[in-house]
Amino acid sequence: MTYVDFLGEGASLTRPPAFNGAAYMYWKERMLIFLEACSLDVLEAVIDGPFVPTIAGTGDSSIAKPRSYWSKDDKKKVEYNAKVKNIITSAISADEFFRVSNCKTAKEMWDTLQETHEGTTNVKKGALDGTA
Repeated sequence: MTYVDFLGEGASLTRPPAFNGAAYMYWKERMLIFLEACSLDVLEAVIDGPFVPTIAGTGDSSIAKPRSYWSKDDKKKVEYNAKVKNIITSAISADEFFRVSNCKTAKEMWDTLQETHEGTTNVKKGALDGTA
């Protein structure tokens, strides 16, 4: 038995799990595990949204830091969003890609896929209490 046979169809340590629109809940859990294995910072870009470098403004406000003032750490944190967008688009079929192709952030892509395949919170709640 080879290493590839052991992992099974579609399983890889370097490629995200493939999604063609079927079995979303299964794919979602596998994808979350894959993203967490990449890095917790990568996973946070999906859960919390992209990192936006800021500088203190007046009072309690902050403003976006101009790109020319970004530190190496700022750049690294901003790149997590791009990494996740690449991972998601590498994992999905063409039909799924067109659902998320206009999304600006990885979180927006993730939320769009989730809403498409699981429904909104109200739809899910209605299904649970029998009103949907």
